[in-house]
Amino acid sequence: MAYEISNYSVKVTLVAAADLSSKQYTFVKLNSSGQAAAAAAATDIPIGVLQNAPTAGQEAEVLVVGGTKIVASAAIGEGALIGTSSAGKAAALVAGTDTTKYVAGTLLTESGADGDIVTAVINCATPHRAA
Repeated sequence: MAYEISNYSVKVTLVAAADLSSKQYTFVKLNSSGQAAAAAAATDIPIGVLQNAPTAGQEAEVLVVGGTKIVASAAIGEGALIGTSSAGKAAALVAGTDTTKYVAGTLLTESGADGDIVTAVINCATPHRAA
């Protein structure tokens, strides 16, 4: 079960680089124009989690730091370190193994399967590799 964490978060508003209307609660990255784009590789550096569902050119509300709902890429246990999958979903990371991927947060609720909406604490202000 996903739940909201309120009051203490950092959000930014960016222009959506493309239609992100099906990407709510997934990781986004900055493109070369400083716009929000869907994370498209497991090695992308996420800027945050998309909170709304904008189309191209609309405002994308992105949570950079704080608690949020997020779409899981698979069954993931609570407390797992997460980064982005190639589809922008939360993917479990293992420190020392996933050294080319960026840790962007910690899962607070477990996921049973791909597509589950769960809760995580995100910190994309200073992402680091899972070294």
